[in-house]
Amino acid sequence: MPWPADIGGALLAPERPAPPGVSRPERFAVYRNNVVVSLVEALAAAYPATKALVGERFFNAMAGVHVRAEPPTSPVLIHYGAGFPAFIEGFEPAARLPFLPDVARLERLWLLAYHGPEAAPIPLDVLARLPETALAEARLRLHPTAGLLASRHPMVSLWAANTGRGAHEAVDLGRAETALVLRPHDRVEVHVLDRGLAAFVQALQGGQPLSAAADSALAVDPTFPLATTLGRLFVSGAVVGIDLATREES
Repeated sequence: MPWPADIGGALLAPERPAPPGVSRPERFAVYRNNVVVSLVEALAAAYPATKALVGERFFNAMAGVHVRAEPPTSPVLIHYGAGFPAFIEGFEPAARLPFLPDVARLERLWLLAYHGPEAAPIPLDVLARLPETALAEARLRLHPTAGLLASRHPMVSLWAANTGRGAHEAVDLGRAETALVLRPHDRVEVHVLDRGLAAFVQALQGGQPLSAAADSALAVDPTFPLATTLGRLFVSGAVVGIDLATREES
């Protein structure tokens, strides 16, 4: 449960005195500092690439401002920090790094996928066994941890380079990237999608049948390869079920 307003407010506002009833103000001050430090550390653990991009000193200062502006509302720390990317976007000292909010959003998706529900992917031959007349209206159910994020910046490359998963030399700051994040097996995977595949996945997430999803992809990429794309999605473990027009489940 969240802290009582008087206690919570005093804990996160160093300029305020200890609330009435606190017999040892000096010990309350120590506790207040420990609370802020613990929440900043929780943000650092959840946003390692964001921290690496700005450095520890800048990150701790920025996170400290966020902690005081948006205290926890749940005792479960995994829920804390959901608003951090939006906070970064409005944090004026970080404005010189326009890609930073999207890197943080990607890290949030990664964390949600890591703690998300399990679901067993299905093999591609399940799709191959469907009659051709059913394919057009079939709807693919994506893994429940699947999250799609588009950015005008190379957020995936920056995230990878700053978490030991990629090289700094591979980052092209003029490149836009769209990411598909999911955990089909025992680890979180981050895939960079081209425009056609991103439109296709977005349409599938919206519940559109295969034919409509393919049309969405072809609208942005006339060379969109449907068969190759389906194979890629199934091999990556992104598909966990197929709903037919009769709502039967495969």
